[in-house]
Parts: sequence; C-alpha cells; structure tokens
Amino acid sequence: MTTNSLLSIPGLQTPKLKALPPLSLYIHIPWCLKKCPYCDFNSHEIRSPSGKIPEEAYVTALVRDLESALSDVWGRRLSSIFFGGGTPSLLSAGAIDTILTAVRTLLPVEHFAEITLEANPGTFEAQKFADFRQAGINRLSIGIQSFNAKHLQALGRVHDDQHAHQAVKIAQANFDNINLDLMYALPGQTLKEAQQDIETACAQAVNHISAYHLTIEPNTLFHRFPPQLPDDEHAAAMQDMIEQVTAHHQYRNYETSAFARPGKESRHNVNYWLFGDYLGIGAGAHSKISFADSIVRRMRYKQPREYLAKSQANASTIQTQQILTPADRSFEFMMNALRLTGGFDTSLFSERTGLPISAIQHQLNEAEERGLLVHDRVRIKPTILGKRFLNDLLHIFLPENNSPGDALQSSIPT
Repeated sequence: MTTNSLLSIPGLQTPKLKALPPLSLYIHIPWCLKKCPYCDFNSHEIRSPSGKIPEEAYVTALVRDLESALSDVWGRRLSSIFFGGGTPSLLSAGAIDTILTAVRTLLPVEHFAEITLEANPGTFEAQKFADFRQAGINRLSIGIQSFNAKHLQALGRVHDDQHAHQAVKIAQANFDNINLDLMYALPGQTLKEAQQDIETACAQAVNHISAYHLTIEPNTLFHRFPPQLPDDEHAAAMQDMIEQVTAHHQYRNYETSAFARPGKESRHNVNYWLFGDYLGIGAGAHSKISFADSIVRRMRYKQPREYLAKSQANASTIQTQQILTPADRSFEFMMNALRLTGGFDTSLFSERTGLPISAIQHQLNEAEERGLLVHDRVRIKPTILGKRFLNDLLHIFLPENNSPGDALQSSIPT
C-alpha cells in the first residue's frame, strides 16, 4: 500500500485525534547584525541608520499576534518557549520580560517549562545576560559555529574565537542549562580542526551540544559563490569523530545533530521531533496546531516590515495555511520522529496522527527489509545504516505527489 492510498481507506478521510499533543511556543526575532553567507533562515541584516531594531513596535506586534491566536490554543498549557532567529539576544532584557509577562498572562505555562533564548557571540554583555535570566530565560543556546578564527571568518560570522570563549564564560556565570551550536565540514576544514572544535566544546562541560553539517542552501551567498567544502568521505569521517568524542565525554547522541548529558535533552526540540504542536509568532514563524479533526500548518508574513504593517493595521499576520491530509500527517510524523536515535513508541504514531500504524505497514516493511529501521509492536527506530542514510529512509514514506525537497521544506519549522 502506498502512502497516497491512505485516502481510499474507509474512515480515514478525516482521521480523529483522541487527545491533543503537548504545545510549545516559538517566538521569531528576524534581525541579525550581519547576514551569514550560508544562512537560509528568515533573518535580515539591520540596515536602519541608528543600527537598532524597532523593538517596541515588534514587541507590541508579537503580543497582538499571540492574542489573535488564542482561540486556536485556548486552555492548553505551554511546555516550552523558544526565542529563535535571527539573533534574539539583540532584544533588551526589558523586551524579553514584557513578552514573557504577556505569554504568562494569556496562556498557562508549566511550572518548570524550558524557556530558551538563542544568542550569538558579539551580542554578549555580562549584565544584559544576567537580566535575561532574571526575566525568565532558563536555557541559553549560543551560536558558536566554530572556535577557530579562520573558519569563523570564512563563515562570515561577526565574532572571533576570543568572542566565542568570552560568550561561554558570560553564559556560564548566569545559566546552568546551555547549548553550544557548532558546524562541521566547513570551507577548508580538516578532520583535526573539526576535532579541535568538538573537543573544545566538550571541555566547556555544558549540558547540550548541537553539531550541524554545513550544507549549501538555495538563496544564500554560498549558493551563488560556492566555497570549497570537504568531500563526502571527509565529512562522514568528521561525523563519526564527533559521535565518538561526544560519547567519550558522556554526551548521548539522541537526535541526528544533537548531543546531551543525561536528562538534558532539548524539550522544545523533542516536541518537534515527536510531532507535537507549536504556535509560532513573529515574522515568518511557522505553526503546527492540532484540533480533534484536523492538523493545520500556518506561516506568518516573512518580511518584518510587512508583518509589522499587518499588525499595526489590525489585519491577520498569517500568510499561508495548509490543512494536512492523511498522507501529509503520515510522512511528516515519520520525517520528524526518525531523526531520534532511540526512535519512538509505536502507539505514538496513532496518537499524534489519528491514523492506525497499519496505514504505513508497507513502508515499514520495506524500510526494515533494506536494513534502515527496526520495528515491532512496541518501538520503531532507525538502524545505524538508517541514521547514515536518513534521506533514503525518509523517501520511503514520502507522499508520491510531492518531491522530497518540497515536503522537507514545508514541514520544518524555522
């Protein structure tokens, strides 16, 4: 049975959810000091004569955005909040406090909810980050990318290696839950240099490390002027080395690019991977919201000026909306959950999609025959081979009427 044939199964035209999944809040801050040449996120270099962002107007728009979305999530409790970007640490601590106060006023928030702020070296000031903690931020994610000055320059970063170390020092003085973002397979990077980066990150003894393979994305400067990157063989060797080094330092590789100390996995990101719900507010933010009889994806207007103009005119800030078909639900669940090293409970597929596991039995059997995953009545998880060839594994579950690129692009939140 193909994924498209889900539509012909009696009773699956409008599959019902017995319970709603956990809910997270994503808040997008779209400005950066400088647009990096590899970045395809919805981020915009600050170009105002003052060099400042329209903070007050944007915070007002975010609160209005949240208020307008309340009817979709009324009474639901937030398990995590994530300020992403862009560079959210460009905001003042006062702005963060105003936003979080509004969130807590409008929605119930779990007592020990994870509240993450992304921050880039070059925006670090000791008092400012102490104030972020006071405002309610309890997890910091730092965009280090590399501790090597040469590679930071090649990546177009505004900080150098000294800024990177100083950022970690300031963060550790104020936060006990920290993630460091690194990238590997960088222009001109050797295996030894990649190892120095990951060893340096592990030596900081933070709770969480993310290590992403640099890829050339459309609509980036690197796509127009491609740098010389390590070949696939060297990149794979770097990935193997990173997994070995992090394991030696007691980090568990719980997701394709994520490594955590026991119990310190990113709760916000795990909710994504397990097809949980997230409300996204801010320019270009994506949402996935479940209802009893539908699952809806929405995207806000991407350009900050347009987003602000819509908000100030009391018009809807939602630019696009998609109601997921049964085939979409099936693929998107698998696309996300198979990123987790430990896989997922078999029963979760039905709980989050409203579909019986038999709806993808043919694809599960094919993936197992090819040695890409293992499954039984209790658990489904990728094999080592499946982790290495994740795109091939996901392709098995891809709806026939979509291209892999289109499906992946439309399903991954910013």
